[in-house]
Amino acid sequence: MRKRMYLVPAGCILFILFFTVFGERGLLRIYHLSREKQEIAEKVTEVRGENEKLKREIEALKTDRRYLESIARKDFGLVRPNEVVYQFPSSDKAQAKTQQPVSSAVEKKR
Repeated sequence: MRKRMYLVPAGCILFILFFTVFGERGLLRIYHLSREKQEIAEKVTEVRGENEKLKREIEALKTDRRYLESIARKDFGLVRPNEVVYQFPSSDKAQAKTQQPVSSAVEKKR
């Protein structure tokens, strides 16, 4: 009879501890949610930095004519009147031409 008196409260305590640790609002769930919150906060910080960078670029496109001109030259290949543009082959193409097989070079001479 005395053993039953100890088993019932012990069972209740174990039941409560189980749900305290593993339940829907238990300690493990709280730990996972806090880690997820930290990851989301890091992403928010990263996105805010990217937004600030884009805002600065938008402002530069609206006000800075030199920046706008450099983008037009680089991306669209625009030039000023009476300006000469020299284009050189890229290093990949130059290496491919110099590494031709000897037999094909000899055949071209014939």
